[in-house]
Amino acid sequence: MNFCELSEKEYRLFLDHHPLKSFVGLPEMGIFKKEQGFDVYYVGVKEKETIKCATILFAGGNFLGKKSFYSPIGFLIDYEDQELLSFFTKELKKFIKKKNGYVLTIDPYYPLIERDIDGNIVEGGFNHKSTITTLKKCGYFYTGNTSQNKYLFILNLENKDEDTLLKNMNSNAKRSIKKSLKPGIIFRDIKEDELKLFKTLTSSSSEKHGFSDRSLEYYQKIYQLFVPKKLARFVICEIHFKEYIKEMEQELKNLRDKLQKAKEAIIHDIKIQIEQTEKKLQEAKELQKEKGDVFAISCGVFITYGEEVIYLFGGNLKEYSHFHTAYRVQWEMIKYAKEHHYKIYNFYGILGTKKDGPGYGVYSFKRGFDGNVVELIGEFELPITNLYHSKKIVKKIIKR
Repeated sequence: MNFCELSEKEYRLFLDHHPLKSFVGLPEMGIFKKEQGFDVYYVGVKEKETIKCATILFAGGNFLGKKSFYSPIGFLIDYEDQELLSFFTKELKKFIKKKNGYVLTIDPYYPLIERDIDGNIVEGGFNHKSTITTLKKCGYFYTGNTSQNKYLFILNLENKDEDTLLKNMNSNAKRSIKKSLKPGIIFRDIKEDELKLFKTLTSSSSEKHGFSDRSLEYYQKIYQLFVPKKLARFVICEIHFKEYIKEMEQELKNLRDKLQKAKEAIIHDIKIQIEQTEKKLQEAKELQKEKGDVFAISCGVFITYGEEVIYLFGGNLKEYSHFHTAYRVQWEMIKYAKEHHYKIYNFYGILGTKKDGPGYGVYSFKRGFDGNVVELIGEFELPITNLYHSKKIVKKIIKR
């Protein structure tokens, strides 16, 4: 076996066919990091001309003149192959030391233990805790942290048609999707010059939910790197008021006609429907005056790579959630994933599943579409030089 640097083409081909592939390991992310000042390397192990394992490395920072190395995807490797893992690790240490590095952090896109929709461990399901032990034996320190997401929420699309997918959702999701399909509620891809509009929606969500938003420049760069290669979609859901109001007026006319012919037993219910529709119509007309003929409410960025569609991030004007556009965005992309033969619809990160815990609202929303919790194995650090341990000691002293 020989450790070597790989060409971008070699690495991409290996990544595309590996079961642990993820968009975070794409060369496009390497281009993104290079523009931020990082060095980017593709390395692997070959047996003759066959690549046995590989990874992408980002090198940056400066601690006493030394760099930290990071692999956002972990290794494209069979973690059960201890001989290969041990060889790759030893050679990585030599390589990184030559490149002036003092630590390697890996964040494997690798599930730890099988969990159900509620986050409970599935009895008899897969369990990869032994991988933690194996990596420790190779010299890695398990931090258990992650700079990405520790928990994901995914929906398996295999052997399910649209009717089945809808049937398996909870009642609120089904009802919201139905309401979001009204004429005048439009779902579409956006163009690059509309990213300022996209940014207003993500900024609104970040303020409401207390998380930091990305910069406009970040969204522009992701768009430029991923969208032309069909590795991502930037989408939006908006109200086209002329069409929406026309539909509401027709709905109101139909209800009034129905009232004229109704039997005594259902007159009260129809009157309530008329009253509710009149309120919605009035709101729509007022919003049209305030916002114009087209009003964007929800948006999302979706990665379309490998066997999964990933809901990377999005935005929603919470005060207009009664239009249910956030559900429309997810449903349209679930249908897209199914139509294009993706196996997994990945709602991506959740913070936890406890009702009184942080981020429960996000989990509850995603849970409504059906699926299960995925716990990733977490982060590991590999010391390259003694500077790693010195830095740890300094940090402990500072904390005292």
